[in-house]
Amino acid sequence: MTQQDLLAVASEFGNPVYVYDTHKIEEQYKRLDNAFKKVKKVNIYYAVKALSNISVLKYLNSLGAGMDTVSIQEVRLAKEAGVPSEKIIFTPNGVSISEIETAAQLGVQINIDNLTILEQFGTKHPVVPVCIRINPHVMAGGNTNISVGHIDSKFGISIHQLPHIKRIVENTGMNINGIHMHTGSDILDIDVFLYASEILFRMVKNFNRLEFIDFGSGFKVPYKEGDIETNVEEMGEKLSNRFNEFCAEYGKELTLVFEPGKFLVSEAGKFLVQVNVIKQTTSTVFAQVDSGFNHLIRPVLYGSQHQIENISNPNGRERFYSVVGYICESDTFANNRRIAELSEGDILSFSNAGAYCFSMASNYNSRYRPVEVLWHNNKAHLIRKRESFEDLIKNQVAIEI
Repeated sequence: MTQQDLLAVASEFGNPVYVYDTHKIEEQYKRLDNAFKKVKKVNIYYAVKALSNISVLKYLNSLGAGMDTVSIQEVRLAKEAGVPSEKIIFTPNGVSISEIETAAQLGVQINIDNLTILEQFGTKHPVVPVCIRINPHVMAGGNTNISVGHIDSKFGISIHQLPHIKRIVENTGMNINGIHMHTGSDILDIDVFLYASEILFRMVKNFNRLEFIDFGSGFKVPYKEGDIETNVEEMGEKLSNRFNEFCAEYGKELTLVFEPGKFLVSEAGKFLVQVNVIKQTTSTVFAQVDSGFNHLIRPVLYGSQHQIENISNPNGRERFYSVVGYICESDTFANNRRIAELSEGDILSFSNAGAYCFSMASNYNSRYRPVEVLWHNNKAHLIRKRESFEDLIKNQVAIEI
């Protein structure tokens, strides 16, 4: 997408608006797939929580991706998008056994991450195939908000609880067909990830009827010019060789599984907002826009940095602005960011807006959530309508006071 394309989208659909480029999604999917071409069986399951619009799910499914889901609602979204049950994996955390049983009834792959539910489910449904999520106690991601493999994480069953896992499996006779781990997001140190993989391989040796090994994901993408990212080609080369060696040791050709979300859609997304007011204070120039952390919470929640461009005046003299929203709280997108000179009415484009952006949006301050547009074959397609006041109140019940 060019800046002119983005301006045309803003003109046609209004602001704020999320735009997703299918060309970039396909590029990332093929890049990951090619990185592991040495492995005979590879399945890529897209992490639906990153961006759950049905049109995006349909497109990824058309590329060959399955779906990694974390709630029964995501399972149903995937099925609504036409994804067959056998290409959906259900990896929840902290849910009741009834939700897991519902997913099993829908025919999807179950992934269980705690001993209590494992024993309950195995006792009641010993024939249903189950994947076990382990915690390798390796922190391969960024900060503790997005790294889930460390020792204090709520995710997964500790590798040190292997005797308990084996006891449950033996006592229930349950069908374990996969082992899973996920160390966290923003993986940079490939050697740390490979070290965690060795822990996973050691765990796998305790189960002789497996069909797949799931390595999760967490590949880092660049957020600004010159930013570092996961070298998936190097990881693909090293992990593929080790995985093939392990399959020979195991005596069976296993399927290698990944669950990327951010890697596939982050860079494909742009978020377009309009400048409402330029406000000069004693020490700061604020650019106040028609959005807030109700639409894009990552900068406030994670301290993440999204590149911001003035696409209305891209060649203007650069000045320093603090870009803030219209929410009645501090909702700062960027502090003292160098941006081409802004005027009221200019359109700003936020990069890396494809993952964990719209999916974390809310109606806080009773504001409407943004429109979503899919840029496909050089054409804009509306994939989520603009909300209305009726949408805000349709599930509320007004009682007589």
